[in-house]
Amino acid sequence: MKLRSFRLRIALLSAALAGSTLIGFGLVSWFLIYDAKLNRLDAELKGHLMWTGRPRSPERWQSFETLLSNQLGRNTQTSIALLVIDTNDKIVYQSEEWSDELNVNGLWSARPRVSPTTSSSSQQSSSSQTEQESQEQSQRPRKRPPRVPPPPPRIVTQYTSTGAWRVGAITFSQVRVAIAVSLKAIDQEMAVIRNIFLISIPVVLLLVAGGAWGLSGKALYPIKQLTVAIRQVTVQGLDQRVPIDAIDVEFVELIQVFNQMLERLEHSFKQASRFSADAAHELKTPLTILQGEIEQILQQAEPGSQIQQSLSHLLDEVRRLSGIVRKLLLLSLADAGQMRLQRVEVNLSQLLIEMVEDIELLAPQLTLETKIAERLYVQGDRDLLTQILQNLLSNAIKYNLPEGWIRIHTRQQQTTVLVTISNSSKDIPLSDRQRIFDRFYRSDPARTRKVDGVGLGLSLAWEIARAHGGELTLDSTPSGQTAFTLSLPKSQINNSFPSQDRCAKTLKGFTNFKQ
Repeated sequence: MKLRSFRLRIALLSAALAGSTLIGFGLVSWFLIYDAKLNRLDAELKGHLMWTGRPRSPERWQSFETLLSNQLGRNTQTSIALLVIDTNDKIVYQSEEWSDELNVNGLWSARPRVSPTTSSSSQQSSSSQTEQESQEQSQRPRKRPPRVPPPPPRIVTQYTSTGAWRVGAITFSQVRVAIAVSLKAIDQEMAVIRNIFLISIPVVLLLVAGGAWGLSGKALYPIKQLTVAIRQVTVQGLDQRVPIDAIDVEFVELIQVFNQMLERLEHSFKQASRFSADAAHELKTPLTILQGEIEQILQQAEPGSQIQQSLSHLLDEVRRLSGIVRKLLLLSLADAGQMRLQRVEVNLSQLLIEMVEDIELLAPQLTLETKIAERLYVQGDRDLLTQILQNLLSNAIKYNLPEGWIRIHTRQQQTTVLVTISNSSKDIPLSDRQRIFDRFYRSDPARTRKVDGVGLGLSLAWEIARAHGGELTLDSTPSGQTAFTLSLPKSQINNSFPSQDRCAKTLKGFTNFKQ
């Protein structure tokens, strides 16, 4: 699985590098310490073995074993074993700790022999010299034969059922000596060192990973600032800039490019917003004048004439164009964050009941089912909220199926008022659902002049809901229906006073209106 967090990868990579280094260092250190302990033990063994060349009695060998135990067996768990064999391979002394599993036959070298020159000269003198020469030699002082040094001791590690032993052996002219020292104490010391490594290395790795996490977070702080600034790139946040004073040199160029991009976006957006607002404002007056002139001429035209019909069509188009201009003006104000709301307490229950009566007149062929709760009070602009509801109900009528239905369902939660308007319709493709609130966007089945509209109603309703601190969403519904839910913050004013007369007409449960 690929890690998508750069900061986490830095921390893990640092921990991996530090871990491999520490593990390598721990292994090398462990072996060096173990080797140093063995070398020290070997040096002590060699010294004691070289000192055992003098003939000793069994009592003296027992005293020597006690001396070995005091000097080599400093730890009470260290066992010392001694084996001494004479020239006839007879055991002179054997410790109780000595195990038959210890094999020292291959460690003893050949016995040192007397100097060959001495023996040959004595044989020649006995066979060839005269009796007189023998007497002269007997009168001379005898010379000692040269002493032959013993071969160096051999030291190896052997394993028995009781554990590992370090065995050293040496051969003298009269005896052979073997000393075995248990490595149990050294193994225990190395186990302690190993446990220290096993505990300290993970702790160090955690510290390294935590340090790398903190350092990487500090290094990525400019990126976090960029993220915060990008999130604030809205209509009200285009003037935001990321400060460069406290930024590292490596990120200065990136921050500068980002700030320049924000400047260009702010300039372009202001131009586009100003153009939309100015165009809508400038078109508003001539369209109003044109609508008034057409209405005046229409009143003077002969009833039923061709001129009256043409003027009626022109008046409808002018009104339609005026509605588009009005919506564009509202959208430009919403983009600029300048949509002014005249907030009053609005009873959504009353608004919906009034619209239900209009639906009965506009679409008598549709079945209307309502479940409107009483006293749905919100704080907002009454005209704009009415426009949202009218737009949703208008779409429910226009995009309905023949002999279809419309449902209006309201409910309130702790701090939110919810209004759901659903209707029977053709299924909306997934691509259209994702773009349903885009401006001037209309789904393919609706791209016809038979269905009035230019694709600004839902976009404007969505902007108005956001301006009120609410939300307008397209719900997931079964096949053959469409549903929109408007959520608005609940009014904080006490709603315990009596409801208005219109609210008395609230329809409880599902009421069917059929023509």
